[in-house]
Amino acid sequence: MDTPRDVRGFAVKFYTDEGNWDLVGNNIPVFFIQDAIKFPDLIHSVKMEADRGFPQAASAHDTFWDFISLMPETMHTMIWAMSDRAIPRSYRMMEGFGVHTFRLVNAKGKSTFVKFHWKPKLGLQSLVWDESAKLQGADNDFHRRDLWEAIDSGNFPEWNFGIQVISEKLAEELPYNVLDPTKIVPEEIAPVRIIGRMVLDRNPDNHFAENEQAAFLPSNVVPGIDFTNDPLLQGRLFSYLDTQKSRLGTTNFHQIPINAPKCPFANMQRDGMMQTFVPKGRANYEPNTLDEAGEAAGPRASKEGFRTFESNTELGNSPTDKLRVRDETFGDHFSQPRMFWHSQTENEQAHIASALVFELSKVGTEHIRKRTLSVIRNIDHDLAKRVADGLGLKVPAATPPFREPVDLGSSDSLSIQKNWQTTIRGRTVAILFAEGSDKDAIDELTSSIEGKGGSVYLVAPKVGPLKVKGGMLQADGQLAGSPSPLFDAVAMVLMPDQVEKLMKDSAARGWVSDAYSHLKAIGYCPGSKALLEDCGIVFDDGIVPNEKWAKAAARRYWDRESNLRDLA
Repeated sequence: MDTPRDVRGFAVKFYTDEGNWDLVGNNIPVFFIQDAIKFPDLIHSVKMEADRGFPQAASAHDTFWDFISLMPETMHTMIWAMSDRAIPRSYRMMEGFGVHTFRLVNAKGKSTFVKFHWKPKLGLQSLVWDESAKLQGADNDFHRRDLWEAIDSGNFPEWNFGIQVISEKLAEELPYNVLDPTKIVPEEIAPVRIIGRMVLDRNPDNHFAENEQAAFLPSNVVPGIDFTNDPLLQGRLFSYLDTQKSRLGTTNFHQIPINAPKCPFANMQRDGMMQTFVPKGRANYEPNTLDEAGEAAGPRASKEGFRTFESNTELGNSPTDKLRVRDETFGDHFSQPRMFWHSQTENEQAHIASALVFELSKVGTEHIRKRTLSVIRNIDHDLAKRVADGLGLKVPAATPPFREPVDLGSSDSLSIQKNWQTTIRGRTVAILFAEGSDKDAIDELTSSIEGKGGSVYLVAPKVGPLKVKGGMLQADGQLAGSPSPLFDAVAMVLMPDQVEKLMKDSAARGWVSDAYSHLKAIGYCPGSKALLEDCGIVFDDGIVPNEKWAKAAARRYWDRESNLRDLA
């Protein structure tokens, strides 16, 4: 399913004149672990439990939280994953990060650290938890469908591409190590410079050929981009290649069109399953002198080709030895999760605490719950208390940290709600109508939404075509099969007799109640107001007459939530 709480991948393949560059990252800028040797343990813990085969697509179970609570380095990614970042409204409204610190190297060999960012043109948006859960039943393919339909309709998803440039001097001054994949550098310290953009302007011609067979390798870089001694990155450089060989069944996966560079390329690789090239001659090794006998010498590396950054003095490394060690600053596991927590709005903090209560309530082993709370105390005592209260437990003593956390302040760029774009552009809203509804009123609402860059989806008890006042109208979806979690806002254009009938329809009542519960704008006409009142809707700034709906639909109404559900 598309919408469970989870860390999302965000990988982009650049087809450059010098070969392919794969930027393989996530929608969260940090990762759970600092060393690739713990990859199998992390994945085993979060997968369905080995003896019972469930739960699938969920972290709310014993083995995951057992591992997390024993590995304090996971705390920063954990708090992001418990935030609304893990339930995005759409892939089109999701940030992407390269996660690791890389190097940029110029023609003279001078280098600086860099982090890569994707920022959605439509801004960050998220679901609420109840909405996410209901979407799993309403549409298993919600995110995939949303992306495909946006591209198909010409509302091309777009991201700005930015870099954080971090000098060696700044890196040395920071109280944490920029090579630690569980740490970020706040944008207030190293601003994101926008240097390009990405627009998805066509859908794949064939899903299997262009999506299922796509292979992304962190080791695919081009001249000017280089690796650092980030221990997790170093592990990914060889593990991903091995994974693609296994997944696609051949060492020649780079010959599959979606993976092949667009520029001329060659290598010494002649054999293996699915070899589609026909290299000539016998020079398939380097060095060789077959050219002295008049034979083709085979591919040669360009003198201007890729050269790695030569120095090994990175932040605590010996200038002579490359060892599998971590700088002691990697041991500060709590300062950055604390910064993330303090950067959120009160409502976002309530979502994080409530997500932790939900997850840990599914953990059946009591000592795991208590140990997790003792680790969370190092992030924030109030957070631990709220979670403990939600579980009916006392707050335990804090687990002694390896390195005492420090106060890093807050960073507004880490909050979704502080950066929410109040716009209807790129959003999909729904209008509920029935036989006899006023077509002019529906057309006027549609025009007001489309004029602001939004999309309208017409919902009715029957798909139609239906006879309405002013002509005939065809619905895009039937009411029971088009629940309101699928949309960003809803409105109703109904006559009193239609409303009286819909009051007895659980699908109609759920359509309205869910939109209200999910903090969305609801537009109503005089006839449909009775349905709202019958469903117990309390009128607020987001419940408006239809003539004000287009403006109201541009946001969510977070203040409403405290009256709807108990948050931790």
